[in-house]
Amino acid sequence: PDSLSYHRRPTKASPLATLPKTNHTTMTSAPSSEFSHVIDYTEAMEQCGDDEEFLRELLSDLRGEVDAQIVKIDEVLKEPVNDQSFLLIMRASHVIKGASSNLMCQQLREGATNLEHAAAGANEIPTEDQASLDAAMEKVREKHVELMKGVESYHAFLKSVHI
Repeated sequence: PDSLSYHRRPTKASPLATLPKTNHTTMTSAPSSEFSHVIDYTEAMEQCGDDEEFLRELLSDLRGEVDAQIVKIDEVLKEPVNDQSFLLIMRASHVIKGASSNLMCQQLREGATNLEHAAAGANEIPTEDQASLDAAMEKVREKHVELMKGVESYHAFLKSVHI
């Protein structure tokens, strides 16, 4: 056999798997349609192998990641534009886009994608073209507001399911 081949060990079911789950903080079914624009719950469960506890942990982790990236974006928006401003916004929104895509959080993904694109366009503008930079910054700020609506909806969803 090839020394790089993978040998799978037999696995046993975890003793924890046989314990009954408590449902005081579990979703047990898809959240109300009020949050259908926030998350595709059925698809997110499928991505997590129908392991609701794992999904809840990932959704909590996503909140932390999104909040950390929003702090970075907010800090950039408070400062005068420099040669790194739009690049930093692009990076932070890209992180939000990827993480939210993995968990089927459409509104966050769309908001982050739109902000990333606005910042990428602004990043291409020569620094001496102040009028174009100002217009691009206005578009970035509009997309930031859009993303923040998604963040607020995501937080409301998490609160509704006790995460």
